[in-house]
Amino acid sequence: MPAELSVNLNAIAMLRNRRDLPWPSVTGIGRIALSNGAHGLTVHPRPDQRHIRFSDLPEIRALIDDEFPQAEFNIEGYPTEDFLDLVEANQPEQVTLVPDDPAQATSDHGWDFEGNGAFLRDVVRRLKKGGARVSLFCDPDASRASLEAAKATGADRIEFYTGPYGGTHDDPARAAAELAKLEAAGRIAAELGLGVNAGHDLTVANLPALARALPNLLEVSIGHGLTADALEYGMAETVRRFIAACR
Repeated sequence: MPAELSVNLNAIAMLRNRRDLPWPSVTGIGRIALSNGAHGLTVHPRPDQRHIRFSDLPEIRALIDDEFPQAEFNIEGYPTEDFLDLVEANQPEQVTLVPDDPAQATSDHGWDFEGNGAFLRDVVRRLKKGGARVSLFCDPDASRASLEAAKATGADRIEFYTGPYGGTHDDPARAAAELAKLEAAGRIAAELGLGVNAGHDLTVANLPALARALPNLLEVSIGHGLTADALEYGMAETVRRFIAACR
């Protein structure tokens, strides 16, 4: 089965936040994405609310429940108590845990699964008790020992950080090397029974090769590149183009 597409709305929210106005509408763009085949919507609410605001979450939840009940809501973030409270209040189908410092501009590395195993086990247990699927942000060159530690947390999936791969857009040799790392780690994840997601700097151009390298890829979460393309092609056509690239 081809990987599903979850549209990350952070860049839309950041554009909206430049003015004290309600447009572009986060839920309005989310509706267009879901109407054109996206499987879900992703947000990463940060403590400073510099893009997604906490008030956006119940509106996105209502959009999915009322109009697209087959779709999924994915909330990403570092598992502080405040974040976990937001998750429990908005009941996403999936929670993606990332090891971000609040000051980071964007996620740029995966968890140290061996060093943070006990902490993650407690968080995963709490989230799964609430009914969410749990995915853990993972470095693209994760070792078997690291992935075994990820599995031991009780998480359902990992999400490969594909920033290094996305950064090779002008260097085919480096792209091949980064894909080889992802392919090797993806094979180990499959052996361990971990589902595989991916996200960061993915584009229509680089998705097909990623999908070939990771035949067990279940979902991609894409925001920046998709939003950039939407300026040229419109959101509806852009979502259709990304779905085609996944296949």
